[in-house]
Amino acid sequence: MPIASFAPEGPFSLASSIGFLEGFTPASYDRPADGVLRLAFPADDGRGVIGCAVAQEEAVGTSPGTVSARFTLHRDGRTVRAAEGTATHAAVRDQIARILSLDVDATGFPALAATDPVVAGLQADYPGMRPVCFHSPYEAAAWAVIGHRVRRSQAAAVKARLARDHGQAVDVAGQRLYAFPTPEVLRGLGHVDGLTGTKTERLRAIAEAALDGRLDAAALRAQPAEFALTDLRELPGIGPFSAELVLIRGAGHPDVFPAAEPRVHQAVAAEYGLDADAADDPARLARIADAWRPYRSWVATLLRVRAQDRATGRG
Repeated sequence: MPIASFAPEGPFSLASSIGFLEGFTPASYDRPADGVLRLAFPADDGRGVIGCAVAQEEAVGTSPGTVSARFTLHRDGRTVRAAEGTATHAAVRDQIARILSLDVDATGFPALAATDPVVAGLQADYPGMRPVCFHSPYEAAAWAVIGHRVRRSQAAAVKARLARDHGQAVDVAGQRLYAFPTPEVLRGLGHVDGLTGTKTERLRAIAEAALDGRLDAAALRAQPAEFALTDLRELPGIGPFSAELVLIRGAGHPDVFPAAEPRVHQAVAAEYGLDADAADDPARLARIADAWRPYRSWVATLLRVRAQDRATGRG
C-alpha cells in the first residue's frame, strides 16, 4: 500500500486534528479511538476516490512527530497504482497535506503568542491544532448548498446518506467508509431525499464547476483572496458566507479573515473584551486580525472551536 510521509513544519498534533473532526458536524466523524485518522473522499481530479489511514509518530524533543498516510486510490471500480515518485502519488499526497493543513509552514505560528495573549491562550488550550479542511473546495461547496437554512445535524445526515447511497465504499484500516459522490456521479443525480429541487440543481451545478476547474484549490489560493471570493460567489447557491467557507475550509487558505462569519465576530469580540457593538463591525475586527497574519484563518478557526467547546460544555 502506498505511503505518503510528512515532516510538519511547526507545531502539529494529529490527536488534536481527530478531536477537531469529532466536534465538526459536517465530518460526521466517529471512528475507533486508536490514534489513527481514517478518511475516504473524492480525489481532486474529480474521478477518483481516496481512502487513507493517517498516523503520527511520537514527538522528538520540540519537533512534532512524522506523519504518515497509508492510502489507496480507486477509479472506475478498480484500484489505481500510485507508486512513490509518480504524479499520481504526488497529487494524493498534496491533497492529504492540504486537508490536514500540513502544506503550510507553521514555524512562525507560535511567535504570535508573544504579542497577543488571546492567541497565546488558544495555542495553550489547543496545542498543535491546525484546521482540518473539507476534502476539497468541491465538497465544501456541496456542504454549503446542502446546509443552507437547515440544521447542521439535518444537513450532515443528508450528506452522509448521499455518500452511503451514491459514493464509493472504501475499507480503511479495518473500517468501511463511504466517500462523498465524485463530481461525475453528483452531476448525474436526479431527486435527492431531503433536498429541494433547487438544492439538487445547485449541487449538479457545483459538480459541473468542479469538473470545469472552477473549484481548483491551488488556483483559488494563488489569486488574491478578494478575487477568489468574487469568483466563488458566481456559483449557484454560494453567497459571501459560503464563498469564505470554500476558500478557507475547502481550499485551505491559511490567511483570510472571515468577514461574513458572525460566530467568529462574536468570538473575537468576546475574547478581546470589546463592547457589545463590536461584533457588528467586521472592519474593526479585521484590524485586530491583522496581527494574526499570515495565519488569520487559523486563529479564526481556533476562536470558533473554543466558542463551540464552551457552548457544548467541552471546554
